Amino acid sequence: MSEAHGENGRAGSAGPAESAEPTAPAEPAQAGEPAQAGEPADGGEGGGAGGRRVRVVLVDDHRMFRTGVQAEIGQTERTGVEVIGEAADVDQAVTVITATRPEVVLLDVHLPGGGGVEVLRRCASLMADAAQPVRFLALSVSDAAEDVIGVIRGGARGYVTKTITGTDLVDSIFRVQDGDAVFSPRLAGFVLDAFASTDAPPVDEDLDRLTQREREVLRLIARGYAYKEIAKQLYISVKTVESHVSAVLRKLQLSNRHELTRWATARRLV
Repeated sequence: MSEAHGENGRAGSAGPAESAEPTAPAEPAQAGEPAQAGEPADGGEGGGAGGRRVRVVLVDDHRMFRTGVQAEIGQTERTGVEVIGEAADVDQAVTVITATRPEVVLLDVHLPGGGGVEVLRRCASLMADAAQPVRFLALSVSDAAEDVIGVIRGGARGYVTKTITGTDLVDSIFRVQDGDAVFSPRLAGFVLDAFASTDAPPVDEDLDRLTQREREVLRLIARGYAYKEIAKQLYISVKTVESHVSAVLRKLQLSNRHELTRWATARRLV
């Protein structure tokens, strides 16, 4: 989120993602500006957002980002958001969501163990519970059309990128709790286009050879990012970026980043 980490959740250099046991934070964090849900919080005894409360589970495989989100939105008395659990991979996410039954889950798209779509698949019965539905809001660094469409088809109520401010994220959480659909600017167009079409999208066999992480690196390379910038953006090391680029070049039988850029542009991945 831009307030806590700068653009796309950057927080300086960070190593590979760390695993974490499913956990419910002991106390709300006290750092960051108070976020607001659409309109100013009344600051009264009932907490923010006009006295409303929403119970949230945070699922992201980067501990630093989870800590930043918690600090940004987790001042329950001011924001109305109570972060009741965290998870770093698919299995942990399903465990903590099933145990805590939050109103809203903030879900990263790319997770160890199958990604956000797998979490949605395994939590389908919780989403379908008419009495106490669990609703999902994707929160990801990726703004790729296939990622957006994939989680929306899986049952998520919205999709926002990590450039979102704390105030807007709180507002989005409450809107999703109310059953609204929420998207970052321009992402809604991907969904409208996908669901307006009755034809299944063509399969790109070359693209299917790449892992989700390799696709992320490919898009950033095509947008002109340096390796060091990609490493910060994705919370991985420069050496890992180099390894992903080498794998992409090998799988696509390309020679350099200029050919990668042309390849990605031709497929409208940029």
